[in-house]
Amino acid sequence: MPDPQKRLLFIVSLSQKGVAFDCSRSKRLGALIQYQNNISLLRQFFGMTFHSYSARGEQPCKSVSGPAMPKIIQVSDLHLTPAGVSHLGCNPRVRLEAAIDSINNEHADADLVVFTGDLTALGQGAAYVALAECLKALRVPFRLCLGNGDHRGRFLEVFKEVPIDEAGFVQTAVKIGHHTVICLDTLSSDGGHSGELCERRLGWLDARLKDCAGGPALLFMHHPPFEVGMPFLDSLALKHPERLAAVLAPHDITHIFLGHLHRPIAGSWRRIPMSVVRSTVSQFALRLGGPPARCLEAPFYAVALVSDESVVVHFHDYMFDGTVMKYEPVPAVIVDNEAVAYEYQKGRS
Repeated sequence: MPDPQKRLLFIVSLSQKGVAFDCSRSKRLGALIQYQNNISLLRQFFGMTFHSYSARGEQPCKSVSGPAMPKIIQVSDLHLTPAGVSHLGCNPRVRLEAAIDSINNEHADADLVVFTGDLTALGQGAAYVALAECLKALRVPFRLCLGNGDHRGRFLEVFKEVPIDEAGFVQTAVKIGHHTVICLDTLSSDGGHSGELCERRLGWLDARLKDCAGGPALLFMHHPPFEVGMPFLDSLALKHPERLAAVLAPHDITHIFLGHLHRPIAGSWRRIPMSVVRSTVSQFALRLGGPPARCLEAPFYAVALVSDESVVVHFHDYMFDGTVMKYEPVPAVIVDNEAVAYEYQKGRS
C-alpha cells in the first residue's frame, strides 16, 4: 500500500457510460483516458466497484429516500399596476405571467406557491383585478401575503375567498407534508412602509404554532425582522422584531421566507434559517452602508424542497434567455504532476 501522504485522489465521471468511480493511483490516468469508454476494461484494470448514475437524457434514477420531498415556490414583490402603467420601465404583469408560465412548465408538481407581499405597487383595485386574472392560469395551489405596497380593503374586495383570520388579517396556515406553512400579514396599520405584527396577529400566530404540537413550521411573510446592512432598507423592516422572536422562541421554526428587500439574501435570525428573494420587477442594488439605488437585475423565484431533515432553497432565474449548454462531465484530477492536467485539457480544447 503506498504512503498515505502520496496517495492521489481521482474523481472521475464518465458521461457517455454513466459511471462514476474513485481511484487513488496517479499512474493509471493514462489508462483511464484510453479506456474511459470501455467499462469492462476499466473495471478489470482498477479492480474496483463502479456506481451507475442516470446520464443526461436518460430516465432519472429512482429516489432512494422514499417519496419526493414537498416542493414550495415563493414569488415576491410583484408590484402590479393598472393596465398601461409601467414600473421602472418594466411591465409587472408580463414579468408575473412569465413566472407563472415557468412554474406551470417546470414545477407543476409543487405543493404550494406563496406570494409574499407587495402584490401591487400602490394598492390599486385595478391592479388586484389584474392579479386575479393572472392567477387563473396558475396550476398550483397558492396563498397570498400582504406587504407595504398593498391595501387590505381593496385586496379583499377582489379576493373575497382568500382565507383570513378572525380579526380580518390575511393570515393562514396549511399543512404541507410534516410541516405547517404559516403565512403572515405584516401590512402596517398606518399605511407606512415598515412592517407590523400587532398583538392580534401575534396572538393568532402563537395559537397556530401551538396547534403544531411541537411539529416543524415554515414562516412566510413580507417584512424581514432584522437588519441587512443597507440603511434605507433597514429603516423599513418589521417594527418590534423582539415581539415576534418571543412568540417563535418555544417552537420549531425551520425556515423563514421573506420579501420586501428586492435582494437575494440568506442567513439566519435568532438561529432560525431565513432567505429573501428578488422582486419579479426591479431590484435594490447592493450598496452596503450607502444610499439606496435601484437596478434591473434579473428577477427570480425560490423553489424550496422540504424534508424532515432539511429545507433546501433554490433561486430560479426564470427569465434567463441565454445559451444553455449540455453538460458533459470530464475527469477532474488532483495530481502531483500538473503536466498531466494540461495534457488532458489540450486534448479537449
